[in-house]
Amino acid sequence: MHPIGVIHSPFTEKDKTPFQASRSQAIGLVEVYPEFADGLKDIEALSHIYLLYVFHESNGYTLQVKPFLDDQEHGIFATRHPCRPNPLGMSIVKLLSRKENSLTVEGLDTLDGTPLLDIKPYIPDFDLRTDVRTGWYETRSKK
Repeated sequence: MHPIGVIHSPFTEKDKTPFQASRSQAIGLVEVYPEFADGLKDIEALSHIYLLYVFHESNGYTLQVKPFLDDQEHGIFATRHPCRPNPLGMSIVKLLSRKENSLTVEGLDTLDGTPLLDIKPYIPDFDLRTDVRTGWYETRSKK
């Protein structure tokens, strides 16, 4: 895979970066490289988009991690911990505007300079689930 752009955010330090996009109001710029700009046609009609990216400052991984919201270890695939075998991340952000190959978004939870791999539309008919189980997180979600 090769990046299609870069995410510019106000966050330059890992420990000062929001841990989920849904808990962030940070505004930033998603710069899509010019050779991929044609792929942005009609994107401005969307209210929300998925950003898929690389945790580019993630170092190594273990298969069991202690997430920041719990004091117990869980399997890496039962968490959203950034240190993963394939350091991929995703966030749903609000699309505020588009100017040429740049998107202004709200709700960033990425470090400045994060390599962007893909953008996908958030479509409630496809993405929204209501009958879900959240495992270990159920005891922590009210905090």
